[in-house]
Amino acid sequence: MIGTTITLYKNAYNGLTRRIWLLSVVMLINRAGTMVLPFMTLYCKKIGYSTQEAGWVVAIYGLGAILGAFLGGKISDRLGFYYTQFTSLLLSGFLFLLLGQMQTYASICVCTFLLSLVNESFRPANATAIAYYSSSANRTQSFSLVRLAINLGWGVGAALGGFLASVNYHLLFWVDGLTNLAAAFFLLQLLPKVSLLQQKTDRMNPKKTDEKISLSSSAYKDKTFLIFIGFKILFAFCFFQLFTTVPLFFKEGLNLNEFNIGIIMSLNGILIALFEMVLVFKLEGKYPYLKLMVYGSVLMALSFYMLNLPMLSGAWVATLSTIMVTIAEMIAMPFMNTWYISRSNETNRGQYAALYTMAWSTAQVFGSSVGTLIAFALGFSTLWWIVGTICLVTAVGYFSLLKMKE
Repeated sequence: MIGTTITLYKNAYNGLTRRIWLLSVVMLINRAGTMVLPFMTLYCKKIGYSTQEAGWVVAIYGLGAILGAFLGGKISDRLGFYYTQFTSLLLSGFLFLLLGQMQTYASICVCTFLLSLVNESFRPANATAIAYYSSSANRTQSFSLVRLAINLGWGVGAALGGFLASVNYHLLFWVDGLTNLAAAFFLLQLLPKVSLLQQKTDRMNPKKTDEKISLSSSAYKDKTFLIFIGFKILFAFCFFQLFTTVPLFFKEGLNLNEFNIGIIMSLNGILIALFEMVLVFKLEGKYPYLKLMVYGSVLMALSFYMLNLPMLSGAWVATLSTIMVTIAEMIAMPFMNTWYISRSNETNRGQYAALYTMAWSTAQVFGSSVGTLIAFALGFSTLWWIVGTICLVTAVGYFSLLKMKE
């Protein structure tokens, strides 16, 4: 039994390139310091701002992220993913340090916008880098390994962030900033430089011939992809409640303290680190990607409905819901990346990655602002019923795309 399990884990990690492993190390360093965003609403309330004002700060982050994703995709296609990633990490590090010094609401909003503009320009370039360092045979594994590093870092960051927040919220900004700077440094040290010319010429390399031909010359003309993006926004709208209204509910609705909130939220990253690669290995090629997105969306709906369970204690409700949403995330999100990357090529991949990232950012704007408004006006219980139902609508949307393809 133990030998079979070891073999299963070994097979799940086989075939990945050395550069994917090194890129994952960079992401682990970066995300181990990710603690400002999940605690941003609590921080704003801590320094005297209302729930609505706190929600708008996160929404402003989302607005900057939309523009940042668009610019990141453009820059990545024109200048290359390597230096786009480095510049984003470097500047973000300094901006996190600066944000921690802001006290007035206006300065917090402006600095948050600039931070998100720079920080989120990293994502399209990073997706392009993962695609470049992998082949179609191991692409989902490659995305999952990077996600594993991100979520393992998130698990460490959330737990440490909860502890630091209980001591001094300003420590969150220092750690987040310094880990961004460290990640930028390690990117230069660990990964060989890749020019834009190399990006494009390596497309003709025999090792890369398993790339699929782009279904459209432009992501903006790919109608199926654009419909997918619409449903992705709905999915992400629900997912982003985890970083805004869910921590508030854990504190105000379930009466958990910051330390316990950090521990429970860290379960997300820990479970992904332990099980996602194996789950991807077992699911890859056995189900259509869109069908897996349907399953994930339904499970996410159940995770939000679970928050309204009256018969369990606050800690149990929070823990079970976090486990359920993590399972949903592991089933759906790795295959979302592979699905959209398969529709692109080296010349327009930045466009696809940018639109995909912009979908997340758009959902962040509406997810944070609308979510907190509903919680403030109608209560958390109503919010969870609404969000769970949106997840089910998303599941129907992915199912309709699956049937269209068939």
